[in-house]
Amino acid sequence: MVVKGNVDQFTLDIIKDSLYAIGEEMFISVARTSKSPVIYEVLDFASALTDAKGNLLTQGNGVTGFIGLLSSMVKETINKFVEKENLFPGDIIIINDPYGGGGSHLSDVGLVMPIFYEGELVAFAANKAHWTEVGGKDPGSWTVDSTEIYQEGLQFPCVKLADKGVMNESLLGVIRANVRFPDLSIGDMWAQVAGLKTGEKRFCEICDKYSKETVLIAIKRLLKMSEEISKNEVKKLPNGVYEAVDYIDDDGVGNGPFKVQVKVTITDDEFICDFRGSHMQVPGPVNVTYSGLVSAVRTIFLAATNPSQDVNDGVFKPLRIIVDKKSIFSAERPAAVSTYWETMIYGEDLIWKALAPILPDRLTAGHLLSVCGFVFAGTHPHTNEPYIAVGPSLGGWGAGYGKDGENAQFCIGDGETYNIPVEVIETRYGLFVDEYSLRADGAGAGEYRGGSGVVRTYRALNDGNSFTGTFGRFKFLPWGMVEGKEGSRNMFEIIKSDGSIDGPYGKYARYRLNAGDAVKMSTASGGGYGNPLKRPVEKVILDVKNEFISIEQAKNDYGVIIDSDTFEVISISEERKNI
Repeated sequence: MVVKGNVDQFTLDIIKDSLYAIGEEMFISVARTSKSPVIYEVLDFASALTDAKGNLLTQGNGVTGFIGLLSSMVKETINKFVEKENLFPGDIIIINDPYGGGGSHLSDVGLVMPIFYEGELVAFAANKAHWTEVGGKDPGSWTVDSTEIYQEGLQFPCVKLADKGVMNESLLGVIRANVRFPDLSIGDMWAQVAGLKTGEKRFCEICDKYSKETVLIAIKRLLKMSEEISKNEVKKLPNGVYEAVDYIDDDGVGNGPFKVQVKVTITDDEFICDFRGSHMQVPGPVNVTYSGLVSAVRTIFLAATNPSQDVNDGVFKPLRIIVDKKSIFSAERPAAVSTYWETMIYGEDLIWKALAPILPDRLTAGHLLSVCGFVFAGTHPHTNEPYIAVGPSLGGWGAGYGKDGENAQFCIGDGETYNIPVEVIETRYGLFVDEYSLRADGAGAGEYRGGSGVVRTYRALNDGNSFTGTFGRFKFLPWGMVEGKEGSRNMFEIIKSDGSIDGPYGKYARYRLNAGDAVKMSTASGGGYGNPLKRPVEKVILDVKNEFISIEQAKNDYGVIIDSDTFEVISISEERKNI
């Protein structure tokens, strides 16, 4: 439908804020009705409204890595159903196909619902959530040693979950028969349905209040206004070509490292990210598909241009992404993508690294980068019921101009998510948490110090448990800036009941844990900014007192010799004096 007309600025702002409020209410609805801690505690999901063409209007977001993936799901739905006039009120589409609009991995299941008003398709409600289980060869579905998509779980290639309001019971039966925890997966699905229906109801209410024509005019103007704001922000950036190179550790099945690179070209009108020349897709599951890469690049584009801008598809009009076909950044079927984030976030980090020198007020030194995901599976020691614990890890962020790095934050791909609390880990899964502390390892030395990672140690209380972990940046460390030093690596170790230690590892699938065995998971400290010898002495002393750095590190990295009993300065190194 071609919409003509005008809307006064006051009404436009009211409708705009109403759309944003709908996105947030959809998000809250899913969080409050889901069954899995990875959704209601971690918030590993996102909700959105799009217009009838699939353009993102608003997104209630936990995971920044999903910026863009919801609109790609809707556009896949449009291509498959709308063009064939096979989409009706009450339909719900389910999609997790990474190559056909899903963009991430099979565990991230998307639902799409068309919104009709007065018989016309006017918008879509969509959400995407990490299901604890979608089947596959390993508990938790994602794993580190798959070699093709068929090993990673059920694939939903944009099919109808509900047809004119009637649920597809045959499909629900297939899901129940193929996932290890059907109550969790089906329960989370219904939470997503509730979120969609919330979006449908609220959107129709604003059409009732302001008229369909007014709302559609406002949407068109909203997208155009966001595009203009974004273009103006791009014009403020220094024109030029900026490049960065890095290496992905391995693919989980014995191959690697893999070179990845980007060339960022900024003009008055465009922000072009060229990933050509990066490694081709690999046998293991660290590949990411093109739509996943787009979502990642959108995140860092926002950070570089206007971090406070509300997200919709108009914002990203100046952005252009170029990549080789079948590369590690644009994998094609049947490439394994189970731990796609290990590469997806490199897409963000490369642009971050390339632009940080010219945007020191917005972009810091390198951070932990990896989600550092884990899966514990086994039998609860008290209830004898099977359990599965899936979650991400906190870590250190890089220091920046005039500031130390943040301690214990999730990586850029996870965004505003949370960890699973100790109380939930111990009661719901029957693991014992020996330690949860800052990893004050002194890494990331600089005039401004990189933020600390964390250390968590989870102990098994019975036999027959397993652990799968993928901790990227195990071999190639978070980068420092302006003479700042590199951060530390992400890793995990197995502490046996007899006290022996196996590891450290960056990736491991299905490590068997018996009673008394523990997994010690340590995440990276971020990179430092500036010469460490320029850090003020009083800050070095405070770092030692707070145990962020040791007496030895104060001497070796910062040139400050401190008395271990009084914490008074004994002397200053010659190198520091001459700086």
